[in-house]
Amino acid sequence: MGKIESFSNRTFQKVYKKGKSYGNKLLIMYYVENNLNCNRLGITVSKKNGNSVVRHRVKRLIKESYRINAKKFIAGYDIIFIARVGIESSSFSQVESAVKHLMKKNNLVKK
Repeated sequence: MGKIESFSNRTFQKVYKKGKSYGNKLLIMYYVENNLNCNRLGITVSKKNGNSVVRHRVKRLIKESYRINAKKFIAGYDIIFIARVGIESSSFSQVESAVKHLMKKNNLVKK
């Protein structure tokens, strides 16, 4: 598995405007089809979550949770995960569970 694809500011705006959104206790997820054969991932963590060290740790947790399970997900989507306040005190297993829950809730998991 290679590098996780990210996308531009313009694509972020497109996903926010045209995408569907769902959330759980730790994350909010926006997604829209991208007509590619891969998923592109964007992660947003607010300054309300803590200083830059904490925010970067949260981003790494979300990115790794996605990467480990990426083969289970249907390709062809632009996905944005927004971290809710409170995620900074969560463990890796809780974040991974939240990512898998949102992907399953949106029918983006392969059968």
